[in-house]
Amino acid sequence: MVPNPKFRVLVVDDNSNMGRSITAHLVRRGFEVSSAASGEEARRMFRVYDPSLVLLDLSTSGSDALDTLERLKQIKPEVAVIMMSADNSPEVIFTASKLGADDYLSKPFELKDLDLRINKISDRQLQPSEVAPLRDQVRRTGDFAGLFGTSPKMEEVKDTIEQVADTTATVLIRGESGTGKEVVARMIYAHSGRGTKAFVKVNCAAIPHELLESELFGYEPGAFTGANRQKLGKFDLANAGTLFLDEVSEMHPALQAKLLHVLQDGEFSRLGGKRDISVDVRVLAATNKPLERAVQEGLFREDLFYRLNVITIHIPPLRERREEILVFLDYFLRKYSEFYGKQPAPFGDYAIGRMMDYSWPGNIRELENLVKRYVIVGNEAQIIRELSTPKPIVSSITGTIPVWGLNDTASGSERPPEKALSIPISAAKGNGTATEPLSLLEIGRRAAMSAEREAIERVLTQTRWNRRQAAKILKISYKALLNKLKVIEEQNAAQNKNLSA
Repeated sequence: MVPNPKFRVLVVDDNSNMGRSITAHLVRRGFEVSSAASGEEARRMFRVYDPSLVLLDLSTSGSDALDTLERLKQIKPEVAVIMMSADNSPEVIFTASKLGADDYLSKPFELKDLDLRINKISDRQLQPSEVAPLRDQVRRTGDFAGLFGTSPKMEEVKDTIEQVADTTATVLIRGESGTGKEVVARMIYAHSGRGTKAFVKVNCAAIPHELLESELFGYEPGAFTGANRQKLGKFDLANAGTLFLDEVSEMHPALQAKLLHVLQDGEFSRLGGKRDISVDVRVLAATNKPLERAVQEGLFREDLFYRLNVITIHIPPLRERREEILVFLDYFLRKYSEFYGKQPAPFGDYAIGRMMDYSWPGNIRELENLVKRYVIVGNEAQIIRELSTPKPIVSSITGTIPVWGLNDTASGSERPPEKALSIPISAAKGNGTATEPLSLLEIGRRAAMSAEREAIERVLTQTRWNRRQAAKILKISYKALLNKLKVIEEQNAAQNKNLSA
């Protein structure tokens, strides 16, 4: 394979010999390569170098490599990251994949194995000549139906896409995180007359607001300290094509006025520029938040809201279209089995039953990541535990502790008694007898622990296991959250041991 000249690789490894060896090998293959010796240096270079792939060594000093992985994925989720480590335990691989790692290489490895992984990732980057075939593929009814499944609610979404695709109207795509808003945006683009032109995505939440203006509109030399050359913005790059503004609700109010000007007049000026630039860009926007409330609270301009809300497509959450779960399970299992070159066993009936009962707060993205982790780790029991994390809640009526998953309480519904798994109080405590009475102090302590645990797990699910964001929501320090997670893991291990005994 001839490398794409725009495919840049950032190697993060504090082992100078290993880093130099990998860098030299990739340079010989024709890739553009840069290196960093620590997590801090990697994060600084990440924005400037704009790599297509990061090779991140798990033993990299200077900061926790998993923390670096999490931060890089926050900045630019679409950039692929391959983790490298001498630790090939399922727990480490599982954690890395949960935080967004696209692949995992166990050290020591052959360079040909590295080439194979990189080829798979670089092949996913579409060349301009591939856009037209993709558009034809997307237009086929079978592919279109297979992507969304067969639920009546998604049939309505498909009908709306077909009606609005060939117009130039601005579309606001609404739905919870992970429901497939970007997929819908790309389907609109592929079905439109601009399907052979550029499709440019901007995640308004992933870019600090002080940098988002230059990212969208570009800048001229001398616009600010360090601006020694002209930079084209996303509106420049999307001219004659489509610009997708993901999480548009996170855009700073000061920048909303400039966006409104582009939507109204088709003109903008770069930072430091002295003239307006005309562009022909179709804007698609997405949000997982109620913009009406943001307008009422003064966080989002009302006039911009009406400009974006010309046509609205609402994507229902996965829990409201459960008939599609099996469709996506099969699709993602085949996709990642082929990508990783593995043949894991199909999910068993019990695992499928748990998935059908689960509320999927992270929607399709959560389902995809779960299947991806299963293909990598090959441990169905670990997947079931993730869906059914036990939460001990003392029952004063039965004298037992019913145990069920977070999904059963997140929706606010009560678990049916016949489905609860009850264990003796003595087993939960790890000592004593089944008839041993509990003091009020002990009952209160357990209730507080259970409530804290449930709150942590719910927020982590909402933030797709972004621990730093979860710590902010919970109003505790990042370190405190890590300590609490460690305690929860130890409690899980102890409880599983008691249950197996």
